[in-house]
Amino acid sequence: MMRTPPSLLDLAETSLLRNEALAVSALKYLPRELFPALFMKAFYGSRSQTLKAMVQAWPFVHLPLGGLKDMARVSVRRPLRAVLEGVDVLLAQKPGRVLGCNLQVLDLRNTGQNFWIIWSGSNDHVYSRSQMVPVAEVRSKTKQPVAPLDVFIELCLKKRTLDNFTTYLLSWAEQRRISIHLCCKKLKISAMPMENIMKVLARVQLDCIQEVQVNCIWQLSTLATFAPLLGQMTNVQRLYFSHIPGSAREEKEQQHVVQFTSQFRRLHHLRDLYMDSPTFLEGHLDQVLRGLKKPLDNLIITNCQLTESDLTHLSQCPYMGRLKGLDLSGIVLTRFTPDLQVLLDKVAANLEELNLEQCGIMDSQLEAVLPVLSHCSQLRTISLCGNLLSMAIMEKLLSHTARLSSLKEEFYPAPRESFSSSGVLCLGRLAQLKAQLIEMMRGFGCHCTRQAPQV
Repeated sequence: MMRTPPSLLDLAETSLLRNEALAVSALKYLPRELFPALFMKAFYGSRSQTLKAMVQAWPFVHLPLGGLKDMARVSVRRPLRAVLEGVDVLLAQKPGRVLGCNLQVLDLRNTGQNFWIIWSGSNDHVYSRSQMVPVAEVRSKTKQPVAPLDVFIELCLKKRTLDNFTTYLLSWAEQRRISIHLCCKKLKISAMPMENIMKVLARVQLDCIQEVQVNCIWQLSTLATFAPLLGQMTNVQRLYFSHIPGSAREEKEQQHVVQFTSQFRRLHHLRDLYMDSPTFLEGHLDQVLRGLKKPLDNLIITNCQLTESDLTHLSQCPYMGRLKGLDLSGIVLTRFTPDLQVLLDKVAANLEELNLEQCGIMDSQLEAVLPVLSHCSQLRTISLCGNLLSMAIMEKLLSHTARLSSLKEEFYPAPRESFSSSGVLCLGRLAQLKAQLIEMMRGFGCHCTRQAPQV
């Protein structure tokens, strides 16, 4: 098989990197368009001296190391340290020279597998990508004579301790607090002792965090310990918690819940709230809702018990009216039909996704909310799987939602008639009933643009 011969540019870059002293001296003559490709080769070739020099001469605002790091198949600790050593040289220069340096953002986040390939492969892309830093992420030089270097990272705390490079990076940034602005936009916690979590977060500017994901089993006392840290994440927009066991019946447990829910009043930018299996919420949802400061885009509360008062508070909350996504799957709603009606009526103008799987909904409850459901003009996805519904009510449901032109995905349970008297699913009967529902949809003609429902 014929291989494409290397270009003259590739040969020149390879030749330069064989002699690091020559590469370093040539940087002042190197066109800015050639920096990304040469930097990639130096990075993967662990050419430390070249990397240090290229950081000091970097002609762009943004240095997105995360993309290179994530594409690497071998350890990149050595080239990453070389980059930080190059940054140290910049920080040690006179203030006037730092002010004139183009580099303002060192980005260690995952910027996508193809980012560097595209950036280094086309002059047009090089120019356009060179300024790819949102205005909010670069500190204005008109406000302070010498702006700290912004270093963006993602923290994924999935082991008892951090990996060696992250430990080194946090220590490096800690020693340069005046000249380094360490910013973590996304924080994921899945397995790390709280004592270690607190040590890590003490080195990060918590008001930079915009997304928090906690995917580990925390007791209420652990949640209460984390609460003050959460309260400092004042710019968080997306908040995800899963599997927080324990009911707040004892006075001490109630205090833990208050410690946690009281922090919501400080989260002025919260848009998406996700809580899976939050057993402590039973009877205490109003404490969370009282802390909201602006309308939510998405509310996901799943797999837990809620009281009638919880649902009443939810339906009356003034910050529910702009919801685009509502997921209450795994919460028994059989007794809360009026509150569900009020809630759906409030969100009808904006709701795009509705998930009411395994909510114990029966024919009478669904029939009561059908008129409201038919007014959800923006609805794109609906799922009612896991509820015991008859063929008759499903036909009514399809007729009520026939005019919802945005509705594209529908997921419904097997009709009650497809089960035997002993509760066994009869596949032949199910296929027959599904065909009837599809035929019914076809009967709507041009008014129905939806795909066949998944049953």
